[in-house]
Amino acid sequence: MKPLVDIKFILILSALAILLSACIIKQKPVDERPNILLIMVDDMGYSDLGCYGGEIQTPNIDKLAAKGIRFTQMHNEARCCPTRAALLTGHYSRQAGINGMGVNLSRNTATIAEILKENGYATGMTGKWHLSQTKPVKNPVEQLRWMAHRADYGPFSPLENYPCNRGFEEHWGVIWGVVNYFDPFSLVHNEEPIKEVPDDFYMTDFITQKSIDLIESYGKDDKPFFLYIAHTAPHWPLHALPEDIEKYKNTYTEGWDVIRKNRYYRMIEMGLIDAETFPLPENSSGKKWNDCTEKAYEAACMAVHAAMIDRVDQGIGKIIDKLKETGQFENTVIFVLSDNGASYERGYPPGFDRPGFTRDSTIIEYNAPNPGAETTWNYLGNAWASAANTPFRFWKKESYEGGSATPLIVHWPAKLSKQQNTINHGVAHVIDVLPTCLALSGAKYPENFNGQITLKPSGKNLLPLIFGETESVHDTLYWEHEGGRAIRIDNWKMVSLPKQAWELFDLSTDHTESVNLATKYPEKVSEMNAAWEKWMVQTEVKEPKK
Repeated sequence: MKPLVDIKFILILSALAILLSACIIKQKPVDERPNILLIMVDDMGYSDLGCYGGEIQTPNIDKLAAKGIRFTQMHNEARCCPTRAALLTGHYSRQAGINGMGVNLSRNTATIAEILKENGYATGMTGKWHLSQTKPVKNPVEQLRWMAHRADYGPFSPLENYPCNRGFEEHWGVIWGVVNYFDPFSLVHNEEPIKEVPDDFYMTDFITQKSIDLIESYGKDDKPFFLYIAHTAPHWPLHALPEDIEKYKNTYTEGWDVIRKNRYYRMIEMGLIDAETFPLPENSSGKKWNDCTEKAYEAACMAVHAAMIDRVDQGIGKIIDKLKETGQFENTVIFVLSDNGASYERGYPPGFDRPGFTRDSTIIEYNAPNPGAETTWNYLGNAWASAANTPFRFWKKESYEGGSATPLIVHWPAKLSKQQNTINHGVAHVIDVLPTCLALSGAKYPENFNGQITLKPSGKNLLPLIFGETESVHDTLYWEHEGGRAIRIDNWKMVSLPKQAWELFDLSTDHTESVNLATKYPEKVSEMNAAWEKWMVQTEVKEPKK
């Protein structure tokens, strides 16, 4: 009987071995590549965040800064869609097909989402796209009806250039660049329009909730994820919830001059800037608060701007909570930045992307005395924009630092313990985000994509800068948008407003672009102008198709 027992024992061991080997074969290796969470805020001023000197309550973003890195010389392309193109492709926007407003992102530039999707990442987006051709219908009356959801003229842009067809497996958000926050035009889920929204809808909360839903779904998968959260706030119109506006009803009654000075001195105390290198220029609007005849109105506009940013921060807090709940927080790299400086714009009448009435035909009051509700349509204006962009000159659209400098926070608990609560003064640009994401994921930039030969990105990998291995990843940067232009070579920056002469600044002694040195150094102007013109030719600017 003994041999029989031995045979049974051997058979049992063999069966167990087979089962074990099957389990080993089926078991997938753990993908330890980091998740990437890219948060873009729309038209937020350089110093709006609390961690950049602002008085706006942003405790959740401030916590990310306290456990991460704040950058002081990160740059964008000074306008919404050019920056978004540069961010997602690693190219200057002109190379990526965005050589005007409302045009299509080029097909021979691969997006971060397209590349990471091909390399095993789950990819999602919430919020504003603004990288597709946007054309109004021919009849202006019908365009207003379309924006108010009272007419249907089909897709909001060519479907092939929707986010879901540029690498994002899921997109919940808007295709156009401007929205009614309570009932947005061009709201979609992938290719499908979202035709009805609940009575309590608010765009920022929608973006937050859809981001949370996606993060929860990613927590059930073994893939790393790339999630692009593209907020519409605080871009005009000034729409916010009453409870958020209430927090700031008395915050701005002292005016833009006091706010600008208070922010400036807080920034010095924080070590973000120093008084010698960053002298504080006068408000770029030329306006003095003492001369303002509509103080209550102006204070109310800035209060709503602050409330909109406050709501973004509340949502980021909820997103962080979801990351922690799903065990994904430690190995998620979080980037927070703005697409350009605060907006100077004010006074546009209804038309194109600005509705004249709501879904129920209620007339919208432009520049209303009490902004914030759906039936109002207000703008921040240039005096407050200059304060929001402290300590710099100018604002959105222009290539001066006030338009092109952005706060940037990088947070990554798993790898940045030694860099907690540090300030990095290295020079960087949004074109660097794609190469950085590729370095984080181990992906390579494709030589061919979408059936075309791809252009090599202009951006650089930021990881050496993030980890303190270098002081800068660029010695030269370029800008051009609607006649505004700039070039930076080392610490020399040359810049101009549209149809104006070049101004020259030495940023090592005058980072706020206060003293024009163009007449003192004409040879430097000539040298830098030649470099800028060469770049213009190399980027092959073409007029956008209408």
